[in-house]
Amino acid sequence: MDIKSLQMFQHLARSLHFGKTAQVYFVSPSTLSRTIQRLENQLGCNLLHRDNRTVMLTDSGKKFLTYADNQLEQWQQLQQTLNQQQAQLTGKLHIYCSVTAAYSHLPPLLDKFRQQHPLVEIMLTTGDAADALEQVQQKIVDIAIAANPDNLSKSLFFQPIAEIPLAVIAPTISCKVQQLVEQKQLNWSNIPIILPEHGPARKRFEQWYRQKQQGKANIYATVSGHEALVSMVALGCGVGISPKVVVDNSPVKDRVQYLQNVGDIAPFELGVCCLKSRQEQAMITAFLQAIPQKI
Repeated sequence: MDIKSLQMFQHLARSLHFGKTAQVYFVSPSTLSRTIQRLENQLGCNLLHRDNRTVMLTDSGKKFLTYADNQLEQWQQLQQTLNQQQAQLTGKLHIYCSVTAAYSHLPPLLDKFRQQHPLVEIMLTTGDAADALEQVQQKIVDIAIAANPDNLSKSLFFQPIAEIPLAVIAPTISCKVQQLVEQKQLNWSNIPIILPEHGPARKRFEQWYRQKQQGKANIYATVSGHEALVSMVALGCGVGISPKVVVDNSPVKDRVQYLQNVGDIAPFELGVCCLKSRQEQAMITAFLQAIPQKI
């Protein structure tokens, strides 16, 4: 029962998606499936319930996940103890952030760290920024770039790196939505709204819209990720609230406009997040120490 097999099972047990786990470990889904089958053969029990659509842990799988977590934690601690005796850190650092953050904030975070620790392999996963904290809490990644929520879990350490302003955006193309937002008196209950599925931006919208006191919002669609929201607005589907950095880095930025005089929206506090229980691990400590004061 090798370390890589345990790592692949641990990730799969939390992602519950063969394709995603296979992509992270650069193997095919069939190779991943054979790895899980070998573990099941060694243990003499099924670890997963799986069919063409869903994957779920069995009771045995849940128990084995606890074992895998403990073994991998001990393995990582051993590696770090040995690494501390060497001149340079080695190993893998798993990072999660949005596609935009990968352009706008990750490079300056990594510059000093990679200069100081060139043997560390960076493994990057991108996705919806609203899922970043969950990725850390579920131990799928070591570190995430995330917005500071209103109520940060006591299990998480958060180091601020930037303040991210938000804005209301609308399409510039000729369409019904553009005509609605060009009126002198905006009737917000008639204007289609594009919303994030969940996360801090969704809460910001709800707070902002309540101040309008114009009845129920006209929700056109909910999307995963700010990048998708900007694209939907650019297509003329509605208006939405988005971090300005996402708009400024979007390939469709020329197709959207910032609406003026529509009310204040509280900015995000963006930061680097990890589990407090792992904050003192050598690789994570080194990453946090390499973060510049201003980005």
